Amino acid sequence: MAFDHVTWIKAASYLGSGLAVGFGAIGAALGEGYTAGKANQVLAYRPRMSGDILKTMLVGQAVAESAAIFALVISMLLVFGGLGGPTPLSAWAYLGAGLAAGLSAVGSGVGSGFPAAAACEGIGRQPKASGQVTLIMLIGSAITQTPCIFGLVIAFLLMFVDFSAKPYYPYWAALLGAGLSTGLAAIGPGAGGGLVGASACKSVARHPEAQRPVTTAMLVGIGTTQSTAIYGFLISLILLFKSFPASTSYVPSFALLGAGFAMGFGGIGPGIGEGITGGYALDQVGRIPEKATLLTRTMLVGQAVSESTGIYSLVVALLLVLNA
Repeated sequence: MAFDHVTWIKAASYLGSGLAVGFGAIGAALGEGYTAGKANQVLAYRPRMSGDILKTMLVGQAVAESAAIFALVISMLLVFGGLGGPTPLSAWAYLGAGLAAGLSAVGSGVGSGFPAAAACEGIGRQPKASGQVTLIMLIGSAITQTPCIFGLVIAFLLMFVDFSAKPYYPYWAALLGAGLSTGLAAIGPGAGGGLVGASACKSVARHPEAQRPVTTAMLVGIGTTQSTAIYGFLISLILLFKSFPASTSYVPSFALLGAGFAMGFGGIGPGIGEGITGGYALDQVGRIPEKATLLTRTMLVGQAVSESTGIYSLVVALLLVLNA
């Protein structure tokens, strides 16, 4: 059965749409479910606080939902946006867009649920600190959305930048690799940032007077966890906008696709590992705020070591791109 390129582009846009909303629904649902479960657990011993707990739960779930909404927007555009292109390259661009938006929403959705759940628990244990805990939750959850925003940006670039002047080989791999690099690399930082935010919420609930050092340490800890998402975003931009000569060989194409996989998968572990380090550090900052400087410094050293594996992936991805 023969297909012209218009048919392939339409088919790819539909597949990309399904990938976007399919992957995008995973993280948000898990994060929201965890938040609701923790809220119910707290209400078992704080039934009189049902109003405050319910409000905190819904706000936290709304933030987690935003990751899935970003993926839904890309999915709807791929179906109803009237997208098309004069060359088959557009098909790969739309597949990459779906992967970038969908995969990047997984970590952010799950990660946003951690601070929301911790906030429900913290308010139940320390009702007088509800305002402070809610503020920490909102800051932590909002920063945790950063990786999926990177995915949203790459998806928009893949859908609306004109790549028709580029040679099919090796640009089909560059476009697909761009979606994989940002999408996969966002998973770890999204989840890791949520772990840091959750510990910050618990620490403020335990020791409200420590809000300032806890907030500072949280911002530093979450910021560090986001670094591999930035690496993935950087590789995607290079894949999209660097000029590659036309080639009849499959070698350059697979080099570019390998770069996307290298940085994408390489960003998952460091993001989660740095989040675990930051979570433990924030727990102790809340217990011993006078040691916040020492704890933050040690946290950064530990996170830097975890970061090294992400840097290895970045180096290999760059080498693959330069040798394509």
